[in-house]
Amino acid sequence: MTADAPVTLLILGAGGDLTHRLLLPGLASLLQVEPDRQVHVIGADRVEMTDGQWRARLRESFGTVKTPPKITSAVAKSSHYVRTDLLDSNALKALLDGVKGPLVIYFALPPAVSIKVCALLADLDLPDPTRLALEKPFGTDEASAHAFNEQLHKVVPESQIFRVDHFLGRSTVLNLIGLRFANRIMQPIWSAEHIERVEIVYDEDLALEGRAGYYDRAGALQDMLQSHLLQAMAVFAMEPLATVEPNELHDLKAQVLRATRVWGNSPRRSTRRARYTAGRTGDRRVPAYVKEKDVDPDRMTETLAQVTVEIRNNRWQGVPFTLRSGKAMAEPRKQIVAYFREVPHVPAGFNGVAAADKMIINLTPGAVSLALTMNAEGDPLDLEQKVLRAELADGRMQPYGEVIREILDGNPLLTVRGDTAESCWRIMDPVLKAWRSGRVPMEEYSAGSQGPDGWLAED
Repeated sequence: MTADAPVTLLILGAGGDLTHRLLLPGLASLLQVEPDRQVHVIGADRVEMTDGQWRARLRESFGTVKTPPKITSAVAKSSHYVRTDLLDSNALKALLDGVKGPLVIYFALPPAVSIKVCALLADLDLPDPTRLALEKPFGTDEASAHAFNEQLHKVVPESQIFRVDHFLGRSTVLNLIGLRFANRIMQPIWSAEHIERVEIVYDEDLALEGRAGYYDRAGALQDMLQSHLLQAMAVFAMEPLATVEPNELHDLKAQVLRATRVWGNSPRRSTRRARYTAGRTGDRRVPAYVKEKDVDPDRMTETLAQVTVEIRNNRWQGVPFTLRSGKAMAEPRKQIVAYFREVPHVPAGFNGVAAADKMIINLTPGAVSLALTMNAEGDPLDLEQKVLRAELADGRMQPYGEVIREILDGNPLLTVRGDTAESCWRIMDPVLKAWRSGRVPMEEYSAGSQGPDGWLAED
């Protein structure tokens, strides 16, 4: 596939929220930047919908990112919807018989359904080339992720499989790589010799927002830590790249994840979980999680998860990496914070304590801040921390637009490779086992708070 070649984007599960809220707006943001792309969109699902209703849905999604009418009309005109049973082999064959390559099959489906559809695809003749794009979670544990990979490889080779993690949108990855390796200041201090601990936090002020069908079966750990935050950690902690090339990036991420274990091999001591009770976030009243619509309290689903891991290699030995994500928090906090070790000696005569310096990498919106100890205003012998901040350029398109572009171009830079998907489950499987057996208690926090006492809190 080339940028100017027509391509068919077949969305399986097109009637769901993912397509309307993220996929179609992401595609629209891509076409605004690259309007010459020719993308023929086909929606397929068992939901009853006419072509007219589908096109209206597409126009509505494109409208959320203020797409020029000319682009919207061109995509809508060539788009259509097929009502079908994706788990019926004859129906699936009929759907694909009418599709020409190049083809991208996007699985906007639950993982259990996706693997069944892939089993049917393995027996069908697919257009050449065909690429598969799949949403997380990739399995439910290490064993199922391995089985899923084996099934996918019966359909197409690994190079044609795109496991989507929009958290790795191009600007996020390249901002981290540029910060680490494109200047002389950061590169030599990026190790255990200078960094004492790292926090990777993705707290949201949003509550469940009607997503119980997915979230109540996943929880904060599987939704965020096992996938997004481990992937971000791998980019942060990897060894230097020789070139920004997909295989090298994936190899270096895999190297980090292979070395990662729960801190001290103890989920009981190094992990925590909690769920929100009734409270307020901003001007909204939020019910207790167990009272949210379609939530099953017996599942013991956490809405706040925190796991500390270690990377057992020469660069990071002894540095705790704490991953945390929660819903219905006091305010959004989406950042990586590296705390530097204290200086070995402060000259006598200075007043006050030299606080540990830190670097804060904001993921959305992109920014880098350095909190550095230096002379205070007034008495030059007083010490205080001052913040130096640099805003990073926004991505040219939405994260899903960046991901879709890479899929259409066949560039796996932003995908999750099969072995790293399995590694992420291998790291978190002991935590899930400990939680399910009750060895880690379920704590509580009020919606709109910072979380239970003693958890991470922004300095």
